[in-house]
Amino acid sequence: MKTLHKTLALVALASSSAAFAAVDFDSFDTDGDGVISKTEAQVNSQLVQLFDQLDTDGNGELSKEEFSKVQ
Repeated sequence: MKTLHKTLALVALASSSAAFAAVDFDSFDTDGDGVISKTEAQVNSQLVQLFDQLDTDGNGELSKEEFSKVQ
């Protein structure tokens, strides 16, 4: 059931591309270090909800490649 909820949330996030159309990776990466931290992700509740699922290498940060899964 958790997987279904995460999948539905990911679909909702991807389908709401209008929310991300004006916001790109660099907009979230506010310190310019090339990754999105959990702290930086806090500005978007959907991204926070999906952060751990998108963080496929489990390092606590989203790379551009990992973030691109929502676009």
